[in-house]
Parts: sequence; C-alpha cells; structure tokens
Amino acid sequence: MGLFLILPLFVVVPISFSGSSFLEFPPRSFSLRWYREYLASHTWIDSTFNSVKVAILTALFSTVVGTCAALALQRWRTRFRSALTGVLLAPMILPHIVLAISIYAVFARVKLIGSIWGLVAVYTLLATPFVYLNVSAALQSLDPSLEQAAMSLGATRWRALWHVTLPLVRPGIVAGALLAMILAFDEVVIAIFITGTTAITLPKTMWDGIRTEINPTIAAVSTCLIVTYMLLLGASAALRARAVATGRLRAAVDD
Repeated sequence: MGLFLILPLFVVVPISFSGSSFLEFPPRSFSLRWYREYLASHTWIDSTFNSVKVAILTALFSTVVGTCAALALQRWRTRFRSALTGVLLAPMILPHIVLAISIYAVFARVKLIGSIWGLVAVYTLLATPFVYLNVSAALQSLDPSLEQAAMSLGATRWRALWHVTLPLVRPGIVAGALLAMILAFDEVVIAIFITGTTAITLPKTMWDGIRTEINPTIAAVSTCLIVTYMLLLGASAALRARAVATGRLRAAVDD
C-alpha cells in the first residue's frame, strides 16, 4: 500500500524536468524550462500568493479557535461534552462536495463568492478539528498539578495558563497549525465553487490547467508542492512525537 501511494512521485518528478512540451514518461530530455515557466507566469504566481495568504490566515484563526475549544472542553465537565466534541469534529466527516454546495448557496446570497475572507472562513471551519485533536492530545499528557502549583505560588489562573500550560502544549499547537496550513493550501473542491475569478488559489489553477491545457508546468508545480508538504508533515510529526515524549518523561519523573 505504501509503495502504491508513493509510486506517482516517481512519475511526476521526472516529468517536471522534461524538455518536451507534452507530458511524456520517461522524458526524452531534461530541462528546468517548466520551473521557469511557473516562476514567470503571473497566473501561477498570483494564485500561489493567494494560497499562501489563505493558508496563513486559516492556520492563525483555526489555531486560536481549536486551542480555545480544546482547553474549554478539557476543563468543562458537562454531560454535553461528547455532543459538543461531535459538533466540533463534524467537518472532518462531511464530504467536501456536500459542504461546497451548501456554502456556495449561502455565499452567493451574502456576496462572498470570490472573496479571500470567504475562503478563510470555510477553511477555518475545516481545519479547526485538526488543531483541536492535536492540542487535546497534548493536554491529556500534561500533568494538571503543574498549573495548580503555579497558582499556589500566587499566579492567577490566566497567568498560569499563559506561562505554564500553553508553553507545555506548544508542540501540539504548532503541529495542529501546520496541518491546518496544509489543508488550506491543498484543498480544491470548495475552492472550485467559491473562488470565482478574483481569489483563485493554486489548486484551482492546477485544476483549470488540467481541464484546458496539459503541459509539464503542472508537474513542476506538483513537485514543489510535494516537497513543501513533506517538510510540513515531517515537522508536524516531529512536534507531535516531541509532545508525547515530553508527557511520558514528566510522567516517569513524577512516578
């Protein structure tokens, strides 16, 4: 299964260095022509900047919302906790095409089609569960007595939260933010419906390119995205592992 998933890499990457004007594998000649085409194209660069902007804003907002939700549900003991968690995680379960149709109907009425902020709002909704899960996992491995000790030494609840709890769960927060950024940068189904002609993202440009004109530029862009995603996912995995290891170390010390 793993080999099946990574097999496209051995096709896309060589094609991106092809000297031909068509998609052919294996390439007959090699060139950086399509990377230069990508960097020289206003359409590609503008859509790339749009995607970067949307990804950063989405990561920022979803990190704040997801972290606050994780802290609230971890401390708030209520019989509705499971129901609230289910509502929070619902965007992970619903198919994007269903969300896209519903969101398009709403955005068309409030004139948010083609708006960067509309995209950010939707992607924040989709990305918040990933932040919530990462921060919740970090909080579960955190010793609550650390915050209690800070308050016993005179710190207020907010100061203990800011100076003790949040720094200790920072790896989980950053890991969630990276996943949110990847989701916002990579998503295409909802972007097809609501980007219009003024807020086109990179995945939408790639989709349009596949439909209208197929050339190795798409392979070059895909290769750049693959490298970026691998770096971000690697960083996210390392941070999650660090958070778990830190929690286990503290538990061992306490024992």
